[in-house]
Amino acid sequence: MNAGEIFMHEALALAREAAAMGEVPVGAVVVRGGEIVGRGFNQPIVARDPSAHAEIMALRDAARALGNYRLPGCEIYVTLEPCAMCTGAIFHARVARVVFGARDPKTGAAGSVLDLYAEPRLNHHAAIVGGVLADECATLLSAFFAARRALARQA
Repeated sequence: MNAGEIFMHEALALAREAAAMGEVPVGAVVVRGGEIVGRGFNQPIVARDPSAHAEIMALRDAARALGNYRLPGCEIYVTLEPCAMCTGAIFHARVARVVFGARDPKTGAAGSVLDLYAEPRLNHHAAIVGGVLADECATLLSAFFAARRALARQA
């Protein structure tokens, strides 16, 4: 197993924590120098905060740990393609590289709906790598939504 898969497994464990809380199962870790410096998972419902996506929570955790809102030299591993809001935060934090698992055909901002990572007018760019453990990441999301639909049918 390579380092990218190891970090994505950590993000998947966080996504499972989100699912256990009834949140959409997305997890993220921020890595610097091969060490996890920030962790986060989706929690907008529990936190009553529309910005509490996994990436935002992981960026906040890393910024606290490193004592700086800028995170140069860091990478973020997230189980789902970042949305526009999270991409903006990633760019403002100056994260160097984004690695994601599953594509998001509804809100993905790394090529699925739009591609902010390829927008030349933006003042910061991050390298982007998609598809790391994509099947495992997508399966977790699919199972979560299938269970929700089954509960809705029973009600």
